[in-house]
Amino acid sequence: MSAEGTRRPRVGVLAVQGAVSEHEAALVDVGARTSRVRVPADLDGLDGLVIPGGESTTFGLVAGESGLLDAVRLRVDQGLPVLGTCAGMIMLARGIAGGGPQPLIGGMDIVVRRNAFGRQVHSFEAPVDVSVLGDPPVRGIFIRAPWIEQVGPSVEVLAEHGGHPVAARDATRIVAAFHPELTDDRRLHRLFVEGLGGSAAGTEHEEDTVVGAQ
Repeated sequence: MSAEGTRRPRVGVLAVQGAVSEHEAALVDVGARTSRVRVPADLDGLDGLVIPGGESTTFGLVAGESGLLDAVRLRVDQGLPVLGTCAGMIMLARGIAGGGPQPLIGGMDIVVRRNAFGRQVHSFEAPVDVSVLGDPPVRGIFIRAPWIEQVGPSVEVLAEHGGHPVAARDATRIVAAFHPELTDDRRLHRLFVEGLGGSAAGTEHEEDTVVGAQ
């Protein structure tokens, strides 16, 4: 950033699975510093956290065994801002409709349905009107995507597709059923970073920014 004295927020990307490097690139593009979160100590000093897509049950099991799930849950309960995409949205929900037991981070007053739009073979792209982002619509990439079935009073629905909510936010969390990191549209990441106090203007890499192979 060119403005002196402006602190770039540090955003961790949960590096258990999913499009980690793609999220990192998007965050750097909108002015954030990034670091990968693999163990509980990696959460120290973060201004925000991104939970990528992938397989939510796998994440719950792997992170649960390492102690990372409990650590993330504690930080989220303490108010750490989070952006969750696809499986990340599932992990932040308070419950799963029609699903068996699965470890969740929870905290957001939504109930989601896993694989709501179908399995991998039913993945698709569609324009999504996200109310707070304006025109043009977001290019929504839906891969084994969930949707939101129940929304609590603390949650604002930001977008729907096929009559179902697919993006929402509350005081500290933004969630999306699609994958904005797989496009060149940075508006959702910018919205998140601006909420952390970042100016979303710079693109410089700093020494602790990690963008590359997972």
